[in-house]
Amino acid sequence: MLSTTEIMNIALDLAGLDEVPEDSEIILPQDDAKRVMMGIDIDTADLMLARELGVDLVISHHPVSGVASVSVHKVMKRQVELMMRCGIPPNKAQKVLQKGIDASDRASHPKNFAKVGQAAHLLNVPLMNIHMPLDIVTEQIVQETLDTHLDPMAKVGDVVDALKTLPEYQGEPAGPVIRLGSADNYAGKVFASVAGGNNGGPDVMTAYFEAGVGTLVLMHIPEPGLTAVREQGIGNVVIAGHMRSDSVGINRFLNTLEERGLDVIVMGGILRDES
Repeated sequence: MLSTTEIMNIALDLAGLDEVPEDSEIILPQDDAKRVMMGIDIDTADLMLARELGVDLVISHHPVSGVASVSVHKVMKRQVELMMRCGIPPNKAQKVLQKGIDASDRASHPKNFAKVGQAAHLLNVPLMNIHMPLDIVTEQIVQETLDTHLDPMAKVGDVVDALKTLPEYQGEPAGPVIRLGSADNYAGKVFASVAGGNNGGPDVMTAYFEAGVGTLVLMHIPEPGLTAVREQGIGNVVIAGHMRSDSVGINRFLNTLEERGLDVIVMGGILRDES
């Protein structure tokens, strides 16, 4: 059996983090979880299902309640570190990222941040969410996969094929897709930007391309951002897929929980081979 604190620490260790990021939170703690249920998204109905199934703890990936649900903009600062890895100066990285941080802050401000947490307390169903740590795990696995499978003359189509060597990216629907560029374009330097709230917006993507990145691999991209980057006419963008990418890191985390003796129920959009 594990406590919610021990479970959070497992995620932090996998991601190489020392502190719980602002977008992850223990909402209703549990001291001795044996049977856990995890989903990418959790709502009140899922909590009722968990109680019906006799679950000790529900784990959401996406922020579900409390401070974490309105704090995604606070973890976007990690993207400065990502941009610096590609040679973007920290002052420029900070400036191009600020517009996206401000927009994310405004978007989260009106959320009903207490709703699901209140339901968890009323139902007495322990609840926590783990977001950026598992996104970091996904990012690490994806970048390692790309580095292993691609050579300097790889094309954008090869990037898609490399992603599909991971089981979470295989099959339909909503798998890896080229959103900017074409399969025959040379990929150049391929960089996965996955963990840090969201992709930061078109100014951030342009900074990557200007710094020498040829192809960005992202989880998802809103249409206005894609349109803005397309009009600039530089770089390629491969969208790996949101639920599929989330599942990569989540599955590694759940494997670790099972190795520690926990019984895991998978739901809420996680793609996992249970055969």
